[in-house]
Amino acid sequence: MRVLIACEYSGTVRDAFLARGHDAMSCDLLPTDAPGPHWCGDVRDVLGMGWDLMIAHPPCTHLAVSGARWFDKKRDEQAAALDFVRLLMDAPIERIAIENPVSIISSRIRKPDQIIQPYEHGHEATKTTCLWLKNLPPFSPRTSSARGRGTSPRAGAACLSGTTCRRARTGGRSAAPRSRGLLRPWRTSGALKPPFDPFHLRRPSIPRSAAPHAAQGPRWCAAHPRPAGGP
Repeated sequence: MRVLIACEYSGTVRDAFLARGHDAMSCDLLPTDAPGPHWCGDVRDVLGMGWDLMIAHPPCTHLAVSGARWFDKKRDEQAAALDFVRLLMDAPIERIAIENPVSIISSRIRKPDQIIQPYEHGHEATKTTCLWLKNLPPFSPRTSSARGRGTSPRAGAACLSGTTCRRARTGGRSAAPRSRGLLRPWRTSGALKPPFDPFHLRRPSIPRSAAPHAAQGPRWCAAHPRPAGGP
């Protein structure tokens, strides 16, 4: 299968497909971080090269709702970013998956076909990730329960992937204190499984000695002396 990984320069997803015998190429305006098939340039130059599958990660800088406070100042940039997403959606490729965080793509173009979380795929983390799919089945969770310390966007809501969110199962609250989850080292499980791990970015382990002071109890100083009878 010929696979195009658009807007990727790390080579992570590309290499996962190559390892399984597919003819995969990444494409980005930046050179690749890892040796391998890579088109350094405009993705529009390669969309018509007869691909069977495209996985695209369009830049979310001007799209993600986390930057809503600056929306009024970048209307032109948003319009250009949305036009780029429409270009990817309309590419002459039979199967397409487009990934982005929660963004204005949902309100300005169309709702995502699936919303997934890292904890559904073996990672102890939460990051609401939206997928727009064309002729592709939705991802099936690799874990039977949510292991992340965060919660889903809405209490009591069912994820579009067909599983009930952690928050829905725990009555709107996480089953463990959030601070405990923040102090635990990041951990990942297993190797990439086909077709690829949507949460492929690895974070380094955080030694407990480098954890915030909350893990060691309060620290008092001259400016904030220990209160009488305090811990």
